[in-house]
Amino acid sequence: MGVTVAPRGRRLEPDERREQILSCAVRLFGERPYADVSTSDIAGAAGVARGLINHYFGTKKGLFVEAVRVLVTIPAVAVEQLPEGDLAVRVDASVTWFLDVVSRHSTSWLAAVDGGGVGRDQDIAGVLAEADEIAADSILVAVGLDGATVHRDELRAMIRAYCGLAKAAAREWLERGALDRAQVHVLLVKTLITLVEEVYPAL
Repeated sequence: MGVTVAPRGRRLEPDERREQILSCAVRLFGERPYADVSTSDIAGAAGVARGLINHYFGTKKGLFVEAVRVLVTIPAVAVEQLPEGDLAVRVDASVTWFLDVVSRHSTSWLAAVDGGGVGRDQDIAGVLAEADEIAADSILVAVGLDGATVHRDELRAMIRAYCGLAKAAAREWLERGALDRAQVHVLLVKTLITLVEEVYPAL
């Protein structure tokens, strides 16, 4: 979720050029359905030759899969940068980070978690499932339970269920307007703290 657009008119290194293409793809796939975005559209927005999309991503589908991966996967740096402190402090910081990211990329993020309108695609489903596992690992680190071994499978299942709640709550805010950001923040913070302090020990 950390893709940024490089300034136009500057010669880009290969990694930067790839990031530029990916950043533009993230934006365009958020603005329009998958079928309505062409590789020419993306190349034009990124200011590169269309052949570079094939070079870096293979196909439009390959680029879309990477765009979804960027939007739904928690980067390691997000966990590394969490503040020192007790459970409440770290949970609050984690939820704040999540809400900042989904609001910054709201249309693209909503499209990504819905699979971008490509139907039941195995590659997209795999990316979303992998992102859920990475999110579970990240949350376990954030709440200090990454070393837990007792009922670990059940714990991970509960954390994955919490991730589902987080996505649903973000949708209620960003898409439906039924909740505001402050209400979603309270919901996610209180729920995660309760899960760690009361639900997991009850197992």
